[in-house]
Formats: sequence, C-alpha cells, structure tokens
Amino acid sequence: MKKLIGALVASIVLAAAAVPADAAQARVQVGRLSCNVEGGVGLILGSSKNMTCVFHRDGHRNETYHGTINKLGLDIGVTRRTRIEWLVFAATNTQVRSRALAGNYVGGSGEATVGVGVGANWLIGGSRRGFALQPVSVQAQTGLNLSLALAGLTLR
Repeated sequence: MKKLIGALVASIVLAAAAVPADAAQARVQVGRLSCNVEGGVGLILGSSKNMTCVFHRDGHRNETYHGTINKLGLDIGVTRRTRIEWLVFAATNTQVRSRALAGNYVGGSGEATVGVGVGANWLIGGSRRGFALQPVSVQAQTGLNLSLALAGLTLR
C-alpha cells in the first residue's frame, strides 16, 4: 500500500511539474472555488459524484455553482463528503463575468485515503475554455479510497 501511495504522489508531482512555465505565466489568478463533494463509492473503473461550489472573488458577490465530477480510470473505495479548494486562473485577456465558471472542465485526478486522505485535481475548461482550476488542488476527505483517473467536471 505504501508503494502504491508513493507512486500516486509521484505521479501527481510529475503532472504538476509538466505544466510549462510560460503557460503558468499566461494566466492570472481571479479567485478561489470552494467545493463540497458528496460521498460515494468508486466503482473500480470510475465514479460520478455531485457537488456544490462557491466562487469567491475580491470585490464581487460569491457565486454558487452545482455540478458533477466524473472519473474514468482506477477508482476503488468509499469516501465521505470531500472538501476541495481550487485557485481559479484565467487567461490574461479573459474578462471574468458573472456565471463565467459554468461549463465543462477536463483533466486528471489522484487521491489516496486510509481514514483521512488527500488528493489532487487539475482541470481546464469553463466558458470558452478560458479557465484553469489550479493545476493541483488541495482536498481533504475521509474513507478508504485509491483513485488515479481522468476527470471531467461540469459546473452549472
């Protein structure tokens, strides 16, 4: 189990490091997305969980989004409610309008939980594919779970 968790962490770090430096510089942080993901069961080859998120921006009203996160790949186990915090980045020329985060996102996800666990998600998408949800997010969850999968997120 330790080797598997080590491999998962190494994969996440390598994926984060693979983001080109010029791509990171071409984006500006525009806020933070706080999400509560419903608990559920990983069905070996994937899962689907509902979530509620709040987009926080300085000087603006908070926006609430409802969505679904789907995973395709290794996803085994059971988790309780999960909390995910993403930094939200936009292209420098993207004007962030009301409800701008609504849309579809794609990327990857990795999690490891034995009692209490951590995970990382990196997703790009939204309106006109102009947003990146922090290349590596931070999440806290409880349960027994191992996941390394492609992820899709829909916010509405």
